[in-house]
Amino acid sequence: MGFPPMLNALKGRFFILPAVAFIAGIIAHLGFAPYDQQWAVPVAIIALFSLLHHHKVTTVRAGFMIGLAFGAGLFLAGLRWVHVSLDIFGGLPLIVTLILMLLLALYLAIYPALACYLFIKYRQQQWPLFNVLLFTSAWLITEYLRGVVLTGFPWLSLGYSQTTGVYSSAASVVGMLGLSAIICLIATLAFYAIKRHVKSAVLLVLVVFGSANLNSQDQLIEQQRAVNLALIQGNIEQSAKWDAKAMWPTITRYMDLSREHFDSDVIIWPEAAMPAVEGWVQDYLKLMDSAAAFNDSAIITGIIGRTPKKNIAANIAAKPPSSINHDYFNAIMTVGNDTDSRNIKGIYQSDHTNRYYKHQLLPIGEFVPFQAILRPLAPLFNLPMSSFTRGDWAQENLTARGFKFSPAICYEIAFGDLVRANMKSDTDFLLTISNDAWFGESIGPHQHMQIAQMRAIELGRPLIRVTNTGVTAIVDQYGKIVDQLPQFEEAVLRANVKTVSGETFFYRHGQTPLITVFAILLALCMLAGHRQNRLTQKLAALNKGYSLSKD
Repeated sequence: MGFPPMLNALKGRFFILPAVAFIAGIIAHLGFAPYDQQWAVPVAIIALFSLLHHHKVTTVRAGFMIGLAFGAGLFLAGLRWVHVSLDIFGGLPLIVTLILMLLLALYLAIYPALACYLFIKYRQQQWPLFNVLLFTSAWLITEYLRGVVLTGFPWLSLGYSQTTGVYSSAASVVGMLGLSAIICLIATLAFYAIKRHVKSAVLLVLVVFGSANLNSQDQLIEQQRAVNLALIQGNIEQSAKWDAKAMWPTITRYMDLSREHFDSDVIIWPEAAMPAVEGWVQDYLKLMDSAAAFNDSAIITGIIGRTPKKNIAANIAAKPPSSINHDYFNAIMTVGNDTDSRNIKGIYQSDHTNRYYKHQLLPIGEFVPFQAILRPLAPLFNLPMSSFTRGDWAQENLTARGFKFSPAICYEIAFGDLVRANMKSDTDFLLTISNDAWFGESIGPHQHMQIAQMRAIELGRPLIRVTNTGVTAIVDQYGKIVDQLPQFEEAVLRANVKTVSGETFFYRHGQTPLITVFAILLALCMLAGHRQNRLTQKLAALNKGYSLSKD
């Protein structure tokens, strides 16, 4: 009596290989913040590639299982901060949050599993360099898909592990995904070099030194023009963030912290620093506008924006008309002086355009898919402000005191294409505001900071990051943190930040050239691998027939 299919692996002790892959995935997460061990990801990929070459890995199912185990280790370890928000704020039992965390990790692990599946299906044992290109292309394309499918979740993409490494400058040319490709090339070439494949060893040296010197940052020019900033970190506990009783104390705290810094050009508050719908606090916004303008300053703040629905017929039919006929947005707006000349009148009007509406909404947190089904199930699906409308893909920069800020709210900073689409050639600074109190004292805020640093490298602009509980920081155009506030403290960061001119290669072209090249490479590798496999099968059949005829 044979083993059931799911037990065949155990029968041959194959389960040891996925276990090793799982450990390799855990090691890989050490390459990301806050650990920043740049060696960890290349070593983990070498281990994964070695497992795929094990003599027991002969089927695509085996390759898929190894890739799935690697991904599960990476995402369970690297995204454990998700459990913090599910457990503390989700209102679910511990066992349920653990199951949801496991399901998320397994879903994300499908993408490296698919890369390994494709590698096993089309690899050619006798062509090492072919295998290098096949694995690298498969990994890059599946990693790209992970960032776009089902709204995308590009967290822990391999390239982020090199944000402060020797290859970081290459991101100004090939972007974060390009760094992922470089890691895969180095790891796979190193594997074959260790096996004494001379061509791989030579190419490894070329890739290592070539990637370390690949950059377009020499086109960036630091200007003498500088902005005087005051970044306000209010340190409001998440439990009080959307408590109606805490709304005015929260707003008051931010204004109190700002009042003595009106000598700065721009004061910046974090995401939802005003935890209120704009229509509720218009009188207060006018007072803020007047105070900032009088002091020749500007305030940029997160707020809940509101606009009439575009469906005019629905607006007219609504009774009363103001009941449900509005769209709500996670927004940023500027009040005070938006020009480089003195303007004591201010700019605020309910319909003024110096604002930004978040485009990349966070599933569950900001919109609920299949809400008719999910919302009745648990408090997790009824979080405050979980019914936002999506803003446009590309919007105008915010202006404050004559400086132009390209904004991204929280989760959006992880989407390089989106951030690039909103930057203009005359943008002075990248700006991201967030509220990472959701994730407590976990590793999540540090990874979020690391992602923001990568955007600064890719686009060649200083980046301003303002958060409720940290990490609040200034990042230069090379991705280096210039100054930052400690987490979980009520504090203000003052800084003079110079503007930068010039354009990186990545800003001009984005990741389309890279994705196109590797998509074509993957298609060619699959085609060549398929033909070679068919030829090998035909030769094997002929040899078998010849042997039988001799017998």
